[in-house]
Amino acid sequence: MSQSRAEVGLRVVHRRYVPYSHAHYAGNLVDGAYSLGLFGDVATEMCIVTDGDEGLFASYADVQFREPVRAGDVLEISCEVTRVGTRSRDLTFEVRVVARGTATAEQPGAARVLAEPLVATTATGTVVVP
Repeated sequence: MSQSRAEVGLRVVHRRYVPYSHAHYAGNLVDGAYSLGLFGDVATEMCIVTDGDEGLFASYADVQFREPVRAGDVLEISCEVTRVGTRSRDLTFEVRVVARGTATAEQPGAARVLAEPLVATTATGTVVVP
């Protein structure tokens, strides 16, 4: 195995459209577990980029659900390295809503890019790599 490329400040960013099939609640709300799954995806890419391995998620801390995530949203999910240990890395996560569906009966596919993204979910976590 080659030496780790992990360094504080390294970021990985994904974008994802939230399909209507993921809405579970009134108002097309999506459950908070959806964001946690996205955090797992960016953490996996981070481990691959830094250590050539998918790694293992060890823990989440300080998960905050700040704004709703709705079906029809376009999300930006970011992961940043905040600490590098011998085998562990501390990461910060953020889900931002960058576009939102605005469907009406007359325009069922309407959507708009938000002038200011909404920070929907934040967390910190620790991953372990071999």
